[in-house]
Amino acid sequence: MASTIEMISKAAADWSIEVTPTGATKIESFRDCLSPGTTVNVTFLPGTDPAETIAVAERLHNDGMRPVPHLAARSLRDADQLDELLAAFTSRCGVEEVLCIGGGVDKPVGAFDATIQVLETGLIQKHGIRSVGVAGHPEGSPDITDEEIAAALAAKNALAARDGLNLYIETQFCFEADIVLDWERRVRAAGNTLPIRIGIPGPATIKTLFRFAQISGIGPSMRFVAKQAKNVAKLMTVQSPHMLITGLAEGMAADDACLIRHFHYYPFGGFARTAAYAGGVAEGNIELLPKGGFDVIAN
Repeated sequence: MASTIEMISKAAADWSIEVTPTGATKIESFRDCLSPGTTVNVTFLPGTDPAETIAVAERLHNDGMRPVPHLAARSLRDADQLDELLAAFTSRCGVEEVLCIGGGVDKPVGAFDATIQVLETGLIQKHGIRSVGVAGHPEGSPDITDEEIAAALAAKNALAARDGLNLYIETQFCFEADIVLDWERRVRAAGNTLPIRIGIPGPATIKTLFRFAQISGIGPSMRFVAKQAKNVAKLMTVQSPHMLITGLAEGMAADDACLIRHFHYYPFGGFARTAAYAGGVAEGNIELLPKGGFDVIAN
């Protein structure tokens, strides 16, 4: 029993979480729900003012957290704006790490239409940022083909090796461990050496998870949630990712070469609730269930 709990706790250590500028308005102080030094991604959503991302990153820094702002390539005007953003992030927010993504818009607003173009400007490196996340897609993407995803990942591996960048992959949220573990083995066999953070949906109602799955357009996981959502009586039941985490922990422990290193939580059911859940799992405050998975024990 103890070894299983330790395995799960080890896999779930050093977790990160994300917050939107809108979600941040509901949090009086990040110190109330996070331990000092927690890594928190700050989204840069299509059509929003990047100043909002800067403001939240600055709040996090002042509260003793490690802000990781998103850089959404297709929402950036040009290299000058990117330079200004990076200057603000590093000087005002203590940023040492960013997540560089394509961004969910069909038509770029400016000079960039892909993550690799942003990375190749050299501006991230110029501002002293050496740790950079890029997007991963265990279930594919509705925006680009599997072949394009594979080519982009190969290019990012090459750039990391060439420039000495500490690149890592951070994935969309998933629901089934077998799908994620199979994807990790496939990209590793194809030459990926970048460490991976797996997206975990925080505890939320099935109705909420179904809505976010629809928005994200994820494939097999969408079918997984849709099957549960058909039961109207269970729509407001809170679904925790305990089976996903257990399956990932088992896969990570069984394969020494596995590149999955951390979990990144999407707080669909609320920021404070997700942070408490993530912290409880990492600390091993869990009780194993007879049919698999676990419950987090409240402190």
